[in-house]
Amino acid sequence: MLFVTSKLFGFFALPSNDMLAAGLIGLALMRARFACAGRRLVSASIILFLAFGVLPLGKMLIAPLEERFPPWDAAGGAPDGIVVLGGAIEPQFVPARRASELNEAAERITVIAELARRYQSARILYSGGSEAHIAGALFEAFGVPAKRLILEDQSRTTAENAEFSRRLVMPKPGERWMLVTSAYHMPRSIGAFRRAGFAVEAYPVDYRTTGAADLWIPFDSMATGLRRTDTAAHEWVGLVAYWLTGRSSELFPAP
Repeated sequence: MLFVTSKLFGFFALPSNDMLAAGLIGLALMRARFACAGRRLVSASIILFLAFGVLPLGKMLIAPLEERFPPWDAAGGAPDGIVVLGGAIEPQFVPARRASELNEAAERITVIAELARRYQSARILYSGGSEAHIAGALFEAFGVPAKRLILEDQSRTTAENAEFSRRLVMPKPGERWMLVTSAYHMPRSIGAFRRAGFAVEAYPVDYRTTGAADLWIPFDSMATGLRRTDTAAHEWVGLVAYWLTGRSSELFPAP
């Protein structure tokens, strides 16, 4: 029930969905006796679509999430294990296209080819529910031996990623585990892993901004601007929800 509720809440936590809903409600009101209110809602919907689709507001929202954790520090030595969070594979395409389709977060997968070669004794755990076995096949195609892989195929949320991963590997005191996920997703992920009692070190990938100068450059397409805004809003809302429900150790986890 919590999973269904969180997904429903997540749908309405996306600004683009709310903007569309406001416009549709406004159109409905315009056909009734609340035409004035309806026109205002439609106008607000159009203005917000333009503002978040063109202006770099989505970049400004996502940048603090991406900058929260710095790049991983290799000075402490090689990791004992690497945890990779799902979200980069579109499993629904596999039966129809007979191919592993990667989405915008593909670097979560592709970076493993490099990390596996660099740290050849590290175990690699992919936590991604229905994606796990697809990811396992991709890692083997990269040359990673199957004996190094651990596939967690039951999780549906970031909190479950953390809890189920801890149960699978039972990390020992002193072990160094690296966590690979999108930079904007790292604060919530770290908070969930800390709450689960699994000490991990951030290895952020899949950045959606290029730095401070990028925050003032408008988007060249509305679709991209709205997608960035939705991604950022989803994470900010997720941080608050995880903290309020006890699934994260902190409201805005830091290194």
